[in-house]
Amino acid sequence: MAKDFSPLPTLTLPRTTDLVRLDQRPHPPIGVDSPALSVMTDLKLVNPIGIRADADLREAHQRMVSHGIRLLFVHDDDGSLLGLVTAVDLLGERPIQCMKEHGKHYADIQVSDVMTPRGRLDALSLADVAIANVGQLVATMQHLGRQHALVVEVNPSNGHHELCGLFSTSHMARLLGQPLSFIRVPQALSEIQYSLLHAG
Repeated sequence: MAKDFSPLPTLTLPRTTDLVRLDQRPHPPIGVDSPALSVMTDLKLVNPIGIRADADLREAHQRMVSHGIRLLFVHDDDGSLLGLVTAVDLLGERPIQCMKEHGKHYADIQVSDVMTPRGRLDALSLADVAIANVGQLVATMQHLGRQHALVVEVNPSNGHHELCGLFSTSHMARLLGQPLSFIRVPQALSEIQYSLLHAG
């Protein structure tokens, strides 16, 4: 088959060859009237990072740090979504509450103890997102009081809902060039307690 095509020319890489990170590449200006899809992380193009529900919090934290992310998809052995765990879940009140209410040591707390289970997650339909703008997404995130929103579509072959996108308020704020003041952040005391609890 190759004989039917002409090969492409090649070049020698000069000393001034650089690696360009994705976040350094030029991005068209984003405003509140821009399409919502322009600020969505497309999970068909970006491999979602997951973790098992029985993993401990150290592992979850290390995975977030190593991938430079603030959210992990919690799944079972079959790849079905069980919930989400965010940096706020790890750094906030939930581990402390779990220790107080269930008498657990920090090392014994699992991701399932602090995650937001699937039944409490809000999701957006890809069909609605496709005709929405960024301003509507900001209003939606503010209404939900969430840092992240999931986007789903139905797989016509089996009727299952599939995650196909993710919105992050921190990502949206960077692209908009302005803070989104409704973002909830861990209280300073909780962060200090968390650091003390898993130090060493």
